[in-house]
Amino acid sequence: IQPTAVRRSVVVLQGTVLNSWKVVWVVLADDAIEFYKKKTDNSPKGMIPLKGATLASPCQDFTKRTLVFKVSTAKNQGHFFQATHLEERELWVKDIKRAITCLQGGKKFARKSTRRSIRLPENVNLSELYVLMKDQDKGVQELKVEKDKRLFNHCFTGNTVIDWLISEGKARNRPEGLMLCVFLDQTEALYYFADSGFFCEGYSSDEDVIMKEEFRGAIVKQGCLLKQGHRRKNWKVRKFILRDDPAYIHYYDPTKGEDNPLGSIHLRGSVVTAVEYVPDAKRHEVDGNLFEIITSDEIHYYLQAATADERKDWIKAIQSVSKMGK
Repeated sequence: IQPTAVRRSVVVLQGTVLNSWKVVWVVLADDAIEFYKKKTDNSPKGMIPLKGATLASPCQDFTKRTLVFKVSTAKNQGHFFQATHLEERELWVKDIKRAITCLQGGKKFARKSTRRSIRLPENVNLSELYVLMKDQDKGVQELKVEKDKRLFNHCFTGNTVIDWLISEGKARNRPEGLMLCVFLDQTEALYYFADSGFFCEGYSSDEDVIMKEEFRGAIVKQGCLLKQGHRRKNWKVRKFILRDDPAYIHYYDPTKGEDNPLGSIHLRGSVVTAVEYVPDAKRHEVDGNLFEIITSDEIHYYLQAATADERKDWIKAIQSVSKMGK
């Protein structure tokens, strides 16, 4: 039986033996993090005690993986987790930190107020900060980023800068980081240093134009869901990103990033409803919080959310996009 949870959701975890990344169901209790192969399992595959543990976020150990945080036990065993999106990572980090603090003080877990203080120095030398950011060894890491079928060199995102500010102790939290980075007006946009040698390369075809059109819409919602396959009818965890105008939902292998989606669903004119069962599913494989998307071409997609509230939120968001988006 799974313990009373402070937080629970699907998270990507790095294995301790082969260092491969796998999707697991993670449960945060008052004194430990337990992870399960599937949400329906009663026995955990492993447990990470939080007494005497430390937390590192953002974790800069991986160049090609973002949204990673690290939990180190009192015996100095490191465990790496990857969230599906920024908001989810911040929620996990906040609750794990609170659980560790409560254990240290011998108190029962209780969430603090969500109001976070911003206490920046009266005078911040932005020129000096900019020089530190450009340091090739300890500064903001420049990356090659593929976006909209184009390759951008020597660039970085606003989120990367905020992660760097926190890791270097220049900001205590993300609100402070955002205050410092007033020149970064969009956290997901790409930026580059003026003398970095930034350039962009890409190619174009009729097919590429269609692909770019799919990804043009603003992200409305994202997160992990269980999806039933169309051929083998087996269930796998996929990361879903819902976009509007045009109305598309793309799904990905959460262990491999967002460069190449496994598939997409055009939502214009689709119908989405909550369902109590799936015709081809065995009861022990999946149960509860199910919903179905029927496209205008009458293709059926069966999905499962982690909770009833999450299912409700997904249905509401998809219904809105399918009516408004083109």
